Amino acid sequence: MLFLEVKAFPNSGKHAVVIDKTGVIRCYVKAAPEDGKANRELIKLLADICAVPTKHISIKRGLTDRKKYLAIDVALSLEQFLERLNSGVQKKTLLNFINLN
Repeated sequence: MLFLEVKAFPNSGKHAVVIDKTGVIRCYVKAAPEDGKANRELIKLLADICAVPTKHISIKRGLTDRKKYLAIDVALSLEQFLERLNSGVQKKTLLNFINLN
């Protein structure tokens, strides 16, 4: 099980995953933060990038906050997860992975 903290940006007009200079994973989704739409889109975004089923990702804390704590049922270390995240995004034209320095 991997536990991850992300900062969500709903209504952003794009799908993107960004790691800022402090190491915070920022997830941008198009959906509005109403009726759980943005949360579902966030889970689908990460699941698609990391090639895991959406049922393996759950939001443990922060359902209504920008800061979210996710549990991902996958046998990966954080480093392996970030590598998979990076390589998965590079294969998708709709998504961006930017390391801000």
